[in-house]
Amino acid sequence: MSFGGIVWLYDFVVHFFGVVAMSVSLSSPLERRGYVHLHGMPSKGTILIVVGSPTVSTQTGWPVGFWAAELTHPLRVFQEAGYEVEIRSTAGGALEMDSYSHPLDPSGYSAHDVISLGYLQKESFRAMLASTQSIENVTSEPYKAIFLVGGQSPMFTFRGNTMLQRLFAEFYESGKPSAAVCHATTLLLEAVTSRGERIVAGKTWTGFADSEEQFADNFVGMKIQPYWIEEEARKLPNTTMKTAPAFTPYAIADGNLITGQQQNSGALVAELIVEQLAALS
Repeated sequence: MSFGGIVWLYDFVVHFFGVVAMSVSLSSPLERRGYVHLHGMPSKGTILIVVGSPTVSTQTGWPVGFWAAELTHPLRVFQEAGYEVEIRSTAGGALEMDSYSHPLDPSGYSAHDVISLGYLQKESFRAMLASTQSIENVTSEPYKAIFLVGGQSPMFTFRGNTMLQRLFAEFYESGKPSAAVCHATTLLLEAVTSRGERIVAGKTWTGFADSEEQFADNFVGMKIQPYWIEEEARKLPNTTMKTAPAFTPYAIADGNLITGQQQNSGALVAELIVEQLAALS
């Protein structure tokens, strides 16, 4: 048989058996089972959520806050899994979401975010945003995990925040799930353990990607952030920051350090936290 004939026969066999395998898998039952904590059942514990307080960007002059989906999407996962949440902020007081993250913003940038839209109809959720306590004097002891919400505020309220760094390190060193998503991962550029070692030393993690920063800059026609997290992370020794294609839901758990790339990754991070808590219980 000629070489061309061999190639044809190989392609035929691969295609034929591939079709057969596909038909078998499609004809076989596929079962999945989830979990939703029923109303009135005992709580599994409380997860601490930390949000950056409203501030003004020194780069753009805009008022900045948290990204709605990075709070609401994880919140849904935590509540459906049976956990309560306590929301605290860097300075206490009322919280404000970044305008582009509001599902009713005239830009339409987050018009698809029906989860945030649903939470905004709840008086209890609006009350949580209207009044928060600060992270001052908080310890890890009462909580099952810590989750840092991103948005534009963390670039100014998390970076250099030694109080938040110490709190996050306390959770991390206690073995509790310690998570950050999107721009909240800026904390990991500086955060160290009680021994003075970077938390990300020897770890693989993710955060807002350079490609996403570039997209955002192009979208508004100006440079939005004073620095890019991925660019800064690549300057750190003995750590690996990985990113997926822009705005792909992506999360990494390396031990009890859990990180998510951007606003589409919050639910994945929350699911990893819930999985780790289930394994610890």
